[in-house]
Amino acid sequence: METILASKSLYTYQDYLTWPSDERWELIDGIAYNMTPAPSSNHQRVIRELSTIFNIFLKGKSCEIFPAPFDVRLPKQGEDEQLAKTVVQPDLTLICNKQFVDRNGCTGCPDLVIEVTSPSTMQLDLKVKFRRYEIAGVKEYWIVHPEGRTIVVYILGSDDKYGRPNVYTTNDQLPVNVVPDLIIDLKDIFQVISDE
Repeated sequence: METILASKSLYTYQDYLTWPSDERWELIDGIAYNMTPAPSSNHQRVIRELSTIFNIFLKGKSCEIFPAPFDVRLPKQGEDEQLAKTVVQPDLTLICNKQFVDRNGCTGCPDLVIEVTSPSTMQLDLKVKFRRYEIAGVKEYWIVHPEGRTIVVYILGSDDKYGRPNVYTTNDQLPVNVVPDLIIDLKDIFQVISDE
């Protein structure tokens, strides 16, 4: 993962819209990150399994799950959407407020964001995105480590900060805090991972 060479100090959503559509970029606090190369097979398997579970459970309910690429625009308070300096494409995004969803993705704070790490995105997921999601008010943030077969879950506290994380592994049942009654058996998620 690399950032764009600085032709200007900070980029906005307007700039982002002009970039090549065959490349995958994210914009965080005005800094552009190139999200290529493509994710691994295990990365995609985990997303497929999680997406399937969420889709089945959410059928007929008000929340929706969106897999990447799906633009999530996170303008700061009072900031014009076109001038927003953060546009991310989480691996999975759960949104319960349908007013946030438009034809270009989402403007506003998702309820749950899931990032599946790879060696090239680990630092971005653990530090940069962590802080940005916390500031934006994302209620629940999961960081999935396919090779380690773990999911680290952060819940936004009443102080608008992520507290100490809960760590779940293959033999655990993971309750989805923002979707009551949904509990995910992680054996179903991690059994698809190949050791090759």
